[in-house]
Amino acid sequence: MKKILLIATGGTIASRNEGEGFKPAISSEELLSEVPEIRTVCDVDAVQLFNLDSTNVYARHWLEIARIIEENYREYDGFVITHGTDTLAYTAAALSYLIQDSVKPIVLTGAQRSVYVRDTDARQNLADAFFYCADGGSFGVEVVFDGKVILGTRAKKTRTRSYNAFSSIDYPEIAIIREGTPFYYIKEKKPAAPVFYHRLEERVFVLKMTPGLSADIFDYLDANTEGLIIESFGSGGLPRYEDDKFFLRLKQYLDAGKLAVLTTQVEREGSSLDKYEVGRRLHGCGSVLEARSMTLEATLTKLMWLLGNFSREEAAARFPLPIRNDIL
Repeated sequence: MKKILLIATGGTIASRNEGEGFKPAISSEELLSEVPEIRTVCDVDAVQLFNLDSTNVYARHWLEIARIIEENYREYDGFVITHGTDTLAYTAAALSYLIQDSVKPIVLTGAQRSVYVRDTDARQNLADAFFYCADGGSFGVEVVFDGKVILGTRAKKTRTRSYNAFSSIDYPEIAIIREGTPFYYIKEKKPAAPVFYHRLEERVFVLKMTPGLSADIFDYLDANTEGLIIESFGSGGLPRYEDDKFFLRLKQYLDAGKLAVLTTQVEREGSSLDKYEVGRRLHGCGSVLEARSMTLEATLTKLMWLLGNFSREEAAARFPLPIRNDIL
């Protein structure tokens, strides 16, 4: 049987109500004891990396998860990460850039209800994650949730209560899992060897455009960020109000040697800067990158990875290049 490492990080799946609302309090070994059938398909070791509500998980924790996978990569055939659902898609995207071309599966899962609740989704999600991780066709960073397998670069939480909490955005699900067996919709060739990265640039800001927002926000952005993601309206563009101040301030931001990515607030079908004049004019603003069909989670973490590991020029050149089908 394959040998798999469970990396527990907290989240609803491991939560218990101790009088002040649900919070992570269940250990990795307790989780495994609730789903004994896992040990019929693989040998399992477990580590409790941290025990946090995923609202509190950010770049430092993504690097910790990547580190423990790298340290144990030769010893195990795959890795299952239990994680809170709120930021699970960010972690999945970040790991997709920190650990590239992994021939071994790195599977993230969680639950909408605690494993200790009677009608929970936790047991099935955890079992499915291990069944998929133990399958010979699995590899790379993927999310297993509600019987679906989603690329780590394409996952997004789209529901706050329902058990089908995650969707694959603008890309098909890789597989479904039925009674412990994966049925693949898409089969890709396995890579040869993993490449690990160890740095992320945390000074990246997501600016959500709202009607009438003042360009004075750049006073903060100029002083505190190295990269900027602008979530614009519709197909993408910048407003002309305030005497076209947004355009001028963005140009100054780029001229200072920083990177900016234009994306859309619309969940599906992506940006298209060439469609309207308000977007097309950005080509004259400097090296504005375009996220197109990327999720916000992938856009943010890819920019953090690029700025953390490459020069500004190389980061800009690499951004449009697909990594695990993150951009089409």
